[in-house]
Amino acid sequence: MARRAQQADAEERSRLGDSDEPVEDELVAEFRSTVSEGAERLHRTWRALIITGLFGGIDVALGLMAMLAVLDATGSKLLGGAAFGIGLFALRLAHSELFTEDFLLPINAVLARHGTWAQLLRLWTVTLVTNLAGGWLFTWILVAAFPRFEDVLASTAAGYLEKGPTAETIALALLAGFTITLVTRMGQGSSEGIVTLANALLSGFLVVGLGMLHGALNSVVIFAAMHAGAPIPYTQWLVWMCWVIPLNILGGLAIITLPRLVRTAELLRRERAVHGADGGGHGCLVRTAEE
Repeated sequence: MARRAQQADAEERSRLGDSDEPVEDELVAEFRSTVSEGAERLHRTWRALIITGLFGGIDVALGLMAMLAVLDATGSKLLGGAAFGIGLFALRLAHSELFTEDFLLPINAVLARHGTWAQLLRLWTVTLVTNLAGGWLFTWILVAAFPRFEDVLASTAAGYLEKGPTAETIALALLAGFTITLVTRMGQGSSEGIVTLANALLSGFLVVGLGMLHGALNSVVIFAAMHAGAPIPYTQWLVWMCWVIPLNILGGLAIITLPRLVRTAELLRRERAVHGADGGGHGCLVRTAEE
């Protein structure tokens, strides 16, 4: 019996890896990475938050420019969505910030006691506002440079706004938050540039190509349509945002973030205990990275 128990323990250790953690080594490495990067984002200065958020909106608008070029040439929404991913790729390379992109990272950091809920609220609020401001400014230039895209902008923006909250649009908004958060989590597993590019193109293909509703991404299209003369009042856009944004948040938190937190609950408890013993510093992350 003792030999069987030892064999079972050996098989379990082989499955989990070489570390003493209660989950697989790959999951441990991902957890440490998300906590470390989430803490860095939570502790950014106001200047850094504003700049990364503004450039997040500009990068997304760059993706819109690529999408319009492909739509104009092919008429394919799926190919246009994939081209939109170029902006998301630029966002990742420039380390800009996109609203709903990083739900798992800062929440992990807060729960591991590397940040506060107030810092999390500041991160999300500043990111959303600056994403919108950056997108609004850049799309004004885009429309001035390419007036031939006015019709496709108007029709695309109308498609986002015309239905209001229905079973279909609610599901599309939930899926948008889920997809962006999932692709961000996928990117934590690799630092390869080709993987980052593939994830960005996949995001654009799914979220934009399939017509999902994402507050920050779609708003860039809507702003461009407004600049092009589409009869869309800002009040209509604001009402749309008021129900889309909470659904994006819910999709990212409930479908992706919460199950992942349950999966790494043991790691979170250990990190909280060690961090509390260290008096609130970041030494525990340094030690675990060196182990």
